[in-house]
Amino acid sequence: MDTGTVTGAGGAEGPGGPRASASAGPEGDGATEPGGALGPAAERAARRREQRGWYFYDWANSVFSTSVLTVFLGPYLTSVAEAAADASGYVHPLGIPVRAGSYFAYAVSASVLLSVLVMPLAGAMADRSGRKKPMLGAFAYLGAAATTGMFFLDGDRYLLGGALLVVANVCFATAAVVYNSFLPQIATPDERDAVSSRGWAFGYAAGSLVLVANLALFLGHESLGVTEGTAVRICLASAGLWWAVFTIVPLRRLRDRPVLARRFPTGGADGVEPDAVPSASAPLRGGLRQLVRTLRDLRRYPLTLLFLAAYLLYNDGVQTVITQASVFGSRELGMDQTTLIGAILLVQVLAVVGALSMGRLAARYGAKRTILGSLVAWTATVGAGYVLPAGAPVWFFVLAAAIGMVLGGTQALSRSLFAQLVPPGKEAEYFSLYEVSDRGTSWLGPLVFGLAYQFTGSYRDAIVSLVVFFVLGFVLLTRVPVARAVAAVGAPAPERI
Repeated sequence: MDTGTVTGAGGAEGPGGPRASASAGPEGDGATEPGGALGPAAERAARRREQRGWYFYDWANSVFSTSVLTVFLGPYLTSVAEAAADASGYVHPLGIPVRAGSYFAYAVSASVLLSVLVMPLAGAMADRSGRKKPMLGAFAYLGAAATTGMFFLDGDRYLLGGALLVVANVCFATAAVVYNSFLPQIATPDERDAVSSRGWAFGYAAGSLVLVANLALFLGHESLGVTEGTAVRICLASAGLWWAVFTIVPLRRLRDRPVLARRFPTGGADGVEPDAVPSASAPLRGGLRQLVRTLRDLRRYPLTLLFLAAYLLYNDGVQTVITQASVFGSRELGMDQTTLIGAILLVQVLAVVGALSMGRLAARYGAKRTILGSLVAWTATVGAGYVLPAGAPVWFFVLAAAIGMVLGGTQALSRSLFAQLVPPGKEAEYFSLYEVSDRGTSWLGPLVFGLAYQFTGSYRDAIVSLVVFFVLGFVLLTRVPVARAVAAVGAPAPERI
């Protein structure tokens, strides 16, 4: 298989991406080789600098998912829609009658559907143009601007709120595709588990820090002389400002790699045909053509596809536990709002510890074995939820602690393991499929949860029904021979997998 590895002016392409020229290295580092290429020490230092910058995008964008989507926007946008509703409790976006209480859920669904359409195209354009950093900046700042604009979401402006939510969530997802695609370029195969884990840890740390500050403002709004609604709008806008400010760090430290001539599968007589270097003036046209090729090309890598299927299943279980845990806690276990908020914070804090700890386990046992171990832990945790006593906050916090310890690590190692299974030169395209497999199926877990409750009338039965996602994901992941999958895409294999 032609992996597209080409020698350019900057030296031979290594496992972490093309080598930088001598001028791209840290100032004062004279460890260069003849011909201007960086020596091993200087190359390692340059790579570390990019990795540290890369961590900060997790630090920047995680507050959107934590403070905006998880905590504040849903209840607030619902109240705005209720203020605009008619006597029957309906609002009419685009003339369509919608119950005010369903408006937020429909807006989220619309944003997910749109992002599923946008992400693969953006990934193809990023790989084809080679301009990942400008694309990351464009989507990040558009999303941050939409989030900051939520400060003006007052009165009955539910249409504004829905539009800003759709824009922000689509940009959040699409920027994540481009951001994740840097991982195979800035980290060698043996570094990727640790780098991905540190990124997730940075994200959960930022989410915890900002959420604590937001909750302090929200709970103490009277003493600060602001209304509850104003406090929520400040919290929403602060997430956008945080996202914008800290995105500066990765944009300064990450660097684009040159796009060189490669051979892409097209289904011709010999299966491939030369593809010229794309011009900067036609990335959209070329991106559409390459997207079609990518979807066709994925069939050439059935083991990568098998991993995506496993990830689809167990990650849907993870996401459903996250979104439905508060319903389970309040309706079935009788937990009050203060306890639920405390549990969310505990999950955020311990997810930092869990991500770093599982990253160390992966260095010893390999990412696949560590993920499999985490799926066993998820199964046990969900099973424990079934027998959790009602009205016992201590046991609810124990459950939250268990979720936090496996949450960050499962997500971080899944990202780094997938990075090993991506054909070189097609990182953004394939990570768009990774994100689509996440967001595009996020209805499966909630559907199973809802059906289980509908037929049994018990949230305990509903929560334990999610075990099927972890079990099936475990079974499929055991059938992925990682060494063969890495070899099949033509990528260098890590020492321990």
